[in-house]
Amino acid sequence: MELRERSDQTFASMDETIQESYRVAEVARNSESILKNIEEEFESQTKLTKKDISFLFFATALQCVRQYFLTDFKDRGGHQETEQGVLGKNKYDPHNLQARADAGFDIRHHKYYKPTLEEIILHPVPFDTTKGGNQFGDLNPFSGVGSLGHRVSTLGHDPILGWIFGTANIVTSTLTGWNMQSFHVLSKTGAGGGDFLKAKASTAKVLSYTYDALANQGFEGKKKVGSALIKEGIHLASDVHSKKSLPIPVISTFDPKLASSLADYGLDMSNILTVGKQATLAIAINTLVAMIHGMTFNEDRDGSKKLYEVRTRKVITYSNVIASASNVIAVAIGATIGCSSNNQDLIKKSLQKLDIGGLLVTLFRLISDAKFIRKVKEEFVLGNFDKMIMGE
Repeated sequence: MELRERSDQTFASMDETIQESYRVAEVARNSESILKNIEEEFESQTKLTKKDISFLFFATALQCVRQYFLTDFKDRGGHQETEQGVLGKNKYDPHNLQARADAGFDIRHHKYYKPTLEEIILHPVPFDTTKGGNQFGDLNPFSGVGSLGHRVSTLGHDPILGWIFGTANIVTSTLTGWNMQSFHVLSKTGAGGGDFLKAKASTAKVLSYTYDALANQGFEGKKKVGSALIKEGIHLASDVHSKKSLPIPVISTFDPKLASSLADYGLDMSNILTVGKQATLAIAINTLVAMIHGMTFNEDRDGSKKLYEVRTRKVITYSNVIASASNVIAVAIGATIGCSSNNQDLIKKSLQKLDIGGLLVTLFRLISDAKFIRKVKEEFVLGNFDKMIMGE
């Protein structure tokens, strides 16, 4: 009796194994159609709903508002125009000849490397001078530097290195050229007056005297360095959006002429900042939309959280593509009309609306979101196919 029961169980188990083998074989034989059905199910679960489309229009509208009202390329002004309204300009970089004369600092009369705090504040930044370089022959920092002139020949105008060398130049009343050669700056009144390069200085001393003022001269020294740092920031801010702007950081240290040539083709600090602003605000809008869309997730209605994220990414990518495509088309139409009617002003205004930063963000989203969606789709399809093979 016991032997018969065991025998029956064995045969039943074998029968189950055979049936399971038939089932797996059937799944394998129809794998192509099964995988296709699973893929269709994925597309069905990740297609945009009415709510998603509302988010799509909302995100596209935000991007378009940003493109045309917040991050377009602005008209460049002269130096005097762009410095107006720069915070702290009147206090730390006044360029007021009468104020200098009234304070007894109509000219620089300091000892080498040691201007007073009043001189630092009342006089222009020393690296703004363009006079006196010829006497130094091959060391002349202003020679052969291209269209940007002293803005590529002096490190005080470098958007990054200027915070170090420009500040040190202001503290020590010196000028450090692109070739790392430094010079003492003095001034004179009368015809041909103003700042000029007087004598060669040591770049190492320019930096060491600045450090000494900060570390060893008490509160007075810290005020000098702090005022110089503020003055440097004010000067960079007043130059960056002027017609000649500032060079791309660091390039001028090894080839100032190249930095000037790049600026002639529009690759200067003003345009870089504008493109950066475009990209930053485009990313900020994408992040905001993703957060709000994510907050509306409801598991009972929307199902899988990961599949819902696919819909979120589709909303963001599609909105970016629509906004960028419409921007390119609008700019192209405006520029074409301007060319056909020889309207230079229309061409200029049209090109100023080109959303380069937004285009870069769109390209990044197309690549990164496509990669994410592909990965989720693979997990969904293979995961469900594995479940079918396992009989779950």
